[in-house]
Amino acid sequence: MNEITIRIGGESGEGTISGGDIIALGAARWGYHVYTFRTFPAEILGGPCMFQVRIGDRPIKSMGDYPDVLVCLNKEAYDRNISDLRNGGVLVYDPADFTPEAGDFIAYAVPFNELARKEVQLFQTKNMVMLGAISGLFGPPIEAIAHVVESKLSKSRKSNPILMEKNMLALEIAKKYVTQQLSKRDPFQLGSVEKADRIVLNGNQALVAGALAAECRYFAGYPITPASDIMEALAKELPQIGGTFMQTEDEIAALASVLGASFGGVRAMTATSGPGFSLMTELIGYASMAEIPAVIVDAQRAGPSTGMPTKMEQSDLSFALNASHGDTPRMIVAPSDVADCYSLIITAFNMAERYQIPVIFLTDQSLTARVESVDRSAFKPMEIEGRIKSEVNGSSFNGNGATQAAHSYSRYAYTASGISPISSPGPGAMAYVATGLEHDEQGHPDYEPEDHTAMMEKRFRKLDTAAEELPKPQRYGDEDATIGIIGWGSTEGTIQEAVDRARAMGYKVAALHPKILSPLPDRTIRDFIRSVKSVIVPECNYSGQLANLLGAKYGLQAIRVNKFGGIPFTAGEILRAIEEVS
Repeated sequence: MNEITIRIGGESGEGTISGGDIIALGAARWGYHVYTFRTFPAEILGGPCMFQVRIGDRPIKSMGDYPDVLVCLNKEAYDRNISDLRNGGVLVYDPADFTPEAGDFIAYAVPFNELARKEVQLFQTKNMVMLGAISGLFGPPIEAIAHVVESKLSKSRKSNPILMEKNMLALEIAKKYVTQQLSKRDPFQLGSVEKADRIVLNGNQALVAGALAAECRYFAGYPITPASDIMEALAKELPQIGGTFMQTEDEIAALASVLGASFGGVRAMTATSGPGFSLMTELIGYASMAEIPAVIVDAQRAGPSTGMPTKMEQSDLSFALNASHGDTPRMIVAPSDVADCYSLIITAFNMAERYQIPVIFLTDQSLTARVESVDRSAFKPMEIEGRIKSEVNGSSFNGNGATQAAHSYSRYAYTASGISPISSPGPGAMAYVATGLEHDEQGHPDYEPEDHTAMMEKRFRKLDTAAEELPKPQRYGDEDATIGIIGWGSTEGTIQEAVDRARAMGYKVAALHPKILSPLPDRTIRDFIRSVKSVIVPECNYSGQLANLLGAKYGLQAIRVNKFGGIPFTAGEILRAIEEVS
C-alpha cells in the first residue's frame, strides 16, 4: 500500500497545525486519501500541539498506530513524541534545537530556523521550510503544497505580495536543501496516484453543509469549544439564504430560542459541548413534553466540568440518554466519520420533524476537527422529510388516524404511531398552546392520572414507531464470528481496521456500530450478541457508558475496553483486545 503517517510536533503559534492542514489538503488534492488528528492546548497562544496526517492511495479508516515520520520543531516536541515513533521510522529535526539520542530510527537534520532566517530572510516562514523538507523527502509533490499555500494566501497577495513570494521561496529552498544535502535512507515515499473527485473537509464543515441541505433556517448558540466552528459558519451562511442566526447570552437562551423558532414552523438547531449541554436539560424536557422538533448538537469533549476543552471523549452518552427530569423521550444520533456528519445531521432533522421530538447529535472533538478526503458522491441530495401537518378536511386530519371537529383542534391527538398532526402559527392555522404542563389532546392543562398515563404512552409510542421505521446498522466482518465488537460514534473506522487486521491473522471477528442510539435497534443488537461468544465494547470514556446500557437492556456481560486520556483509540489497541479475548 502506498501510505505514510506523518506527525508534526511543535508549539502553538508556530505553524504546526496550519502546516499539517496544508500537507493534508495538498495530498488530498493530488489524489491521495487523507485522515488527520490534532491536539492543541486550551490556551489561546503557547503550549505543545501536534498534527498527524495519514496519507494513502486507498480509503483510510483511522489515524494510524504510530507515525512513520516525526517532525519536531523544538526539543519539547521531541521529548513528548519520540516514544510514539515506529521502529525504523524517521525523525526530522533542527540540529540547532537539540541532538537526539540514539534509537531505532533514521534521523535527518534540517536547519529550519537557519533556512528561514538566512536564506528566506523571514523567520515566520519556518513552517513553510518544514513543509518543503517534508515534500522533498517523502511527498506529496511540492506543486501540491504550493497550490494550497497560494489558495490560503490569495487574499493577502494584493496587499502583501512579498509574503507570497517568501512562502514560495521557503518551500523551494527547503526542498533543494534536503535533496542536495541529505542522503535519503528510509523507505517512506508517496508514489503517484490518479486524481479523483473528492471533497476535503472536517467534521464540523460537513455538519454545517448537511444542516443547510436539511433546510435548517434558524440557529441559536453560544460559543464553546469544539462546537464554535459550527456557529461561526452558520452565522455567515444562514443570512445568505434567508435564514436567521442568533448568538444568545447563554446556552439556556439558545435552546429556548430554537424551540420558539421551531414552534413557528422553522427547522432549527443549536450546537454546544458538555458544559453548555448541561444547561439545556430543563428545555430538553420542555421540548419533549410540548412535542417541538429540535436538533441539539453536542460536540463532546473531555469532562467533567470545564475538563479538557481541546481533547476528545465519548463521555456524554449516559447524560444524553437521561438529561432532564422525568421520563423524557428523545432521540440520539452519533456519527462515525466526516461523511456521516453530513448525512446523519440530515437524518437528525428528518427525525426531529417527523417524530416531533428533540434529537441529540453526539459528535466529539476528534471528529469535529478531523479532516478526511470524501468521495463527492457522499454528499448527494437526500430526501427532506417534513412534519405531519394539521390540515382540516371536513372533520378529519391528514390521514394519521386522528379525527376532530375543525373548531376544536387536537394538537396532541392520540394516534397509533404516537405522532399527532402539528400546525404552525399564522393565518388560517389552528392555534394551540405549547406547554410544559401535562395536557389533554387540545393542549389544555390536565392532571388526571388516566390522562397523564395515556399521554406518557403516546409520547413514548413515537420511539417504538421510529425503531421500526429507521435504518438498522449493518454487520461488518465474519458471519460466523466468535468475537463481536459493538462500538459507537467516532470509533467505527478504527474498529473496522482492527477487524480487518484480525481477520487477516485468522481470527473470526465481526463488528456492529449503531448510529442511532435512541431508540436502539433491539432486534439487530440481540441477534448480533447471540451470534458470537464474546463481545468487546471499546469506548473513549471511563465508565463504559455503552457497555452499561447494553448490560441494562440486554443483559450483556461485555468485555470493556476503555480509554479516557483525551486521545482516540488506535486500531492496534483494539486488535490487542481481540487477541486477548481469543
